[in-house]
Amino acid sequence: MAKVLLVEDDATMGSSLDRAMRTSGHDVRWVRTGGSALVDVQDRRPDLVLLDLGLPDMDGVDVCRDLRDRLPLAVIVMLTARESEMDVVVGLEAGADDYLVKPVRLVELMARLRAHVRRAPAGEAQQGEPIRVGDLTVDPRSRRCIVAGRDVRLRPKEFDLLARLISDAGSALSREQLMADVWDENWFGPTKTLDVHVAAVRRKLALAAEEAGPEVRIALPEITTLRGHGYRLELVP
Repeated sequence: MAKVLLVEDDATMGSSLDRAMRTSGHDVRWVRTGGSALVDVQDRRPDLVLLDLGLPDMDGVDVCRDLRDRLPLAVIVMLTARESEMDVVVGLEAGADDYLVKPVRLVELMARLRAHVRRAPAGEAQQGEPIRVGDLTVDPRSRRCIVAGRDVRLRPKEFDLLARLISDAGSALSREQLMADVWDENWFGPTKTLDVHVAAVRRKLALAAEEAGPEVRIALPEITTLRGHGYRLELVP
């Protein structure tokens, strides 16, 4: 059972989602505005947020950013009628872990929620020694990512993804394998969230290297996109 915050202004949709999640045993709080959601999380910290982006009082993307700041470990799933790839990417980069396009199919929603709630972070299962490639070190035990001695702040799934890639540095990993290992073996739906998480990891590693200063030469492994297959974290000579 998970503590769920449902943020949905449509009465019919909200009622259907609320009923489905309660039937599955979740503890659900349903609010209808972004402002109410931000107030609610002050005294109740949900495990999972189901967030409609089309809210009457605030832009859902702004709500997502605020919720991510307040709930760094919670899973945030967007509900959006905005089907363009750019809208989805903006929402994911604002802090969401996943998205569903309206009209939502309940079977798909419940499968996604089970995957997010059931799966512990991959890094917690990998209790191995720190792995170093060039000036990048990933320590699964402490869940630390370090570039040239500087900690890099990654969100939970970003860390899990990087830990999975570096554990097989130099090897090609398929999209399906990464989704199974980092998200869930029975993942239901598109894998765009993987691409956004890879982009976020690349950006944060590059920023950490830049912050070390131009006088410091950083040997940072690249994450290569393998079109039609997946990704590979390159070895550093």
